Amino acid sequence: MSDQQDVTVRLDDRIRLMSAVLALTDWPARSQAEQPHGTHAHSRLTRKVLEPYREHPAVQGLQSLLNLGAPFEAVYTFALQLSWPDLTIEKLPVWVPPRWNDHLRDFYQKTNLAQFWHDEDGAWRASVFEAQKMFKPVAFKPFLQPFLGDVVESLVFMPNISFPTDREVGIRLDSELVCIAPPRLAWGDSPPWPFDEDPAHIYRAALTQYGRLLILSFLRENAAALASVAEAPLPVSDQFRAQYPTWQEQFTNLFVSAAVAMFLEQHVSKAEAKAYLLMERKTKGMHVLPGMMSVLQRYLKERANGRYHTLLDFMPIFPKQLRIANRIVTL
Repeated sequence: MSDQQDVTVRLDDRIRLMSAVLALTDWPARSQAEQPHGTHAHSRLTRKVLEPYREHPAVQGLQSLLNLGAPFEAVYTFALQLSWPDLTIEKLPVWVPPRWNDHLRDFYQKTNLAQFWHDEDGAWRASVFEAQKMFKPVAFKPFLQPFLGDVVESLVFMPNISFPTDREVGIRLDSELVCIAPPRLAWGDSPPWPFDEDPAHIYRAALTQYGRLLILSFLRENAAALASVAEAPLPVSDQFRAQYPTWQEQFTNLFVSAAVAMFLEQHVSKAEAKAYLLMERKTKGMHVLPGMMSVLQRYLKERANGRYHTLLDFMPIFPKQLRIANRIVTL
């Protein structure tokens, strides 16, 4: 484990257990159908070793949740609320299948996952070492402070070489913000990149999740003060609006993506920042993103001159500033 800088890198067996159960659902096939990709050798071995347990009640319970559209954030938050290794909880949430924690404990014991993880320890430890190496030279809290004030939560990064292989998951639990992330996918059937060979990926994944969780709290805590601001439509594309229909969703995604691009420009390269901007525009229709970056950069400059203290002070003029910037700033 590492607490150098402001990101702690660690493994958690409850997360590894949930990822192992996920390996036996239809999720791997669905994610491959959505975007064909090569997976980590450990994730492939996990599916092979655990195949005889595909019909286990723990797997069927997770499959039922996936069928109902349960978000990974909820599933992994539940996992981290369980004791380890007993997997007990004071009261099961109403959305959780009956006795699912008991089924998960039975799955863990019958599959002898402890021994499997011991045998695979080298692969897991390598992912931790790679992630620690990448977070050593950077700090997210000072970067976010001018926008959101002091970040009092602990930032935790959990490298995941199991499932899901194609997306990160961000959760808030007690005083921690947790990002569970796979390595970047490579082209075609090639194995994913090691965490320490692609700084843009690991910084994007972590900052996206920490930023999203923090800005959601910011919007929730200041909902009354922002009510009139949220009445002004944002100049977003139809594609983007279809994905994120509410003002709060639009602002959250615009802020987080702009912050990520700014961080990549500062700590990786302008080329990586531009590549990220182009991908966001292509996949989300986020044509307003360069304008959003311009607005946030203006805010930082004027804050440094004493005009603003936090982002909340700037928000009354934000919609108008974004509309102006969107007309004059392009990639």
